[in-house]
Amino acid sequence: MKKDPQGYGMILNNNFFGATPIDRDEAVGLIPEHITTLEELNRWEYENILQASKGVFARKQTNILTDEYLRKLHKKMFGDVWKWAGTYRTSMKNIGCEAYLIAPSVRDLILDTKTWIEFNTYPPLEIAVRFHHRLVQIHPFPNGNGRHSRLMTDILLKYVLNSERFSWGNCRLDTNNITRNKYIMALKAADAGDYTILMDFVVS
Repeated sequence: MKKDPQGYGMILNNNFFGATPIDRDEAVGLIPEHITTLEELNRWEYENILQASKGVFARKQTNILTDEYLRKLHKKMFGDVWKWAGTYRTSMKNIGCEAYLIAPSVRDLILDTKTWIEFNTYPPLEIAVRFHHRLVQIHPFPNGNGRHSRLMTDILLKYVLNSERFSWGNCRLDTNNITRNKYIMALKAADAGDYTILMDFVVS
């Protein structure tokens, strides 16, 4: 992390493969003012996400396939760290649809997923993988999209699809490592229509 010489606040540089840069305006939304390093930020986010994860799996979740639930989950995961948690982004990123397309794209994803489930279009594992991939593609939030989409997918598996949660390579994917690189490459293969690599990865 470094100070912005233009006075816009702190700019966070996530330099590992596949990370999303944070805008100057978005960086102003950092709640804990004492944070001065990326390591401290990661620790705060990790603790916030851990508490959110414990909460959603401690009691049954309902109305999961809704725009409101997606946003509330992001708020639970990052609300102690970022003022904009749970709010769709308004800027363009290095990945994701145009900001004005986020809300309709999320609605389409929810409707498609409900249809896949109702008509058994795909097996549960593939439904979850396709849901996860589409949500990552949309990239609705300023940051934390990968972590949000993985937790959201696990919630979908447990409470809607009555399936086991994914193992996600048995590794933290928010750090720079070989497993994360494999995950990113699996997502890129899915971008091209090949879901087999991602389907293998999520249960590895």
